[in-house]
Amino acid sequence: MTTTESKSRPVAIKAALSDLSEKGVKEISTDLRKLLADVFALYVKTKNFHWHMTGPNFRDYHRLLDDHGEQIFAMSDVVAERIRKLGDFALRSIGDIARHQRVHDNDAPSLTPEAMLTDLLANNQELIKYLRATHDVCNQHKDVATASLIENWIDETENRAWFLYEVLHRA
Repeated sequence: MTTTESKSRPVAIKAALSDLSEKGVKEISTDLRKLLADVFALYVKTKNFHWHMTGPNFRDYHRLLDDHGEQIFAMSDVVAERIRKLGDFALRSIGDIARHQRVHDNDAPSLTPEAMLTDLLANNQELIKYLRATHDVCNQHKDVATASLIENWIDETENRAWFLYEVLHRA
């Protein structure tokens, strides 16, 4: 943390915003920040592939990725607001996203549509694992509100993975 960051960031989490322990808020917020970074990384990758899609199934894939991108972006705001409701701080910059993300970027200049969809399928499956792990942390600290949100995000992410899998494995 730089000197500027330490001056602008309060020393203690605003415990008054939640009845959760300070340790619980810190652990849940830390995991949520990572999830938020992963969600942004997945959003940007999804839009990248949306913008660079080609081939005979262009229209269908373009629409599919547009829908997925909208869903993923909508999730980002809810994750960030949940962190703030807990009394902690969400991500602040592109650099902050890069420091926290676990979902890897794909800067390849040319990919087939199948390679793009395969990469997104793997990333959505990876995100499901991270969501489940964060859900476990929420359960440890009895944070039912965050756990409930995560259950919906798991369902949405499983749905995206299902669609990608079915598109890739058509007969």
